[in-house]
Amino acid sequence: MQNVYDVIIVGGGIAGYSAALTLQSLRRKFLWMGTELLGSKLRSAEYVRNYPALLGDGALFAARIEEQMAREGVVFTKKRADGIYAGEPFTVLAGEESFFSRAVILATGVSLAGTIGGEEEFLGRGVSYCAVCDGALYRGKTVAAVLARPVYAEEAEYLAGFAAQVHAFCLYPDPVFHAENIVAHTQMPRAVEGGMRVERLVLADGSLPVDGVFLLRDAAPPAALVGGLRTEGSAVVTARDCSTNLKGLFAAGDVTGRPYQYAKAAGEGQVAAYSAHAFLQGTGS
Repeated sequence: MQNVYDVIIVGGGIAGYSAALTLQSLRRKFLWMGTELLGSKLRSAEYVRNYPALLGDGALFAARIEEQMAREGVVFTKKRADGIYAGEPFTVLAGEESFFSRAVILATGVSLAGTIGGEEEFLGRGVSYCAVCDGALYRGKTVAAVLARPVYAEEAEYLAGFAAQVHAFCLYPDPVFHAENIVAHTQMPRAVEGGMRVERLVLADGSLPVDGVFLLRDAAPPAALVGGLRTEGSAVVTARDCSTNLKGLFAAGDVTGRPYQYAKAAGEGQVAAYSAHAFLQGTGS
């Protein structure tokens, strides 16, 4: 087995950074990973009003954090978690790689981009959140991919290497693809339908027969990412110490529900880190 971390933090936002900063001070061995450091939403914020002592916009906020990261030696690893499996240790899948830890802090935020009807119903029956994980299952078939951002065009190209045809529904302007079997669409599908498995996408002007649907966005719904995790709607259910119903798994930030505020995310990230530290010492939840 590969090296086992004390904690893996999943999510590159404020909650994840706060947890990483705290674990660094506690001298824990951790891996902080996510699709993007801090994210474009924070970096493009016109003015940050709710964070104590900060006077400025999102770009300034991000610059201050990166300066502190460098000073404190906090390292961010750009990888998207595709699955988290509870156990001793936990297993975190990121594409074709596996990482192991004794505890996990889930700080993936909230992503509603690309959410369509029926996706939860057909998860594992034709709906997937990971092209690398499941693309080979659709060799010679027709699939759809809903792309939240241009960065996911690469995954659509990956799917095109297996599928006979890929219908790419892009939630951004001017999509560009190189594979000849990718058909670009600029509308948003309304729902997934089928019987035992996915059979079609419902569109505004009719339906499109497909064998599978890939929803490519920054974070999968928590319940899909972590099997057995208790949620209420899109929010992870936590106790005051940020513990979840899965022993050794903690959650912080927007993924735990409203208010979606940086100050709340930072506080919960710190709480989750201290709780994970106590869990590892055998004194916490």
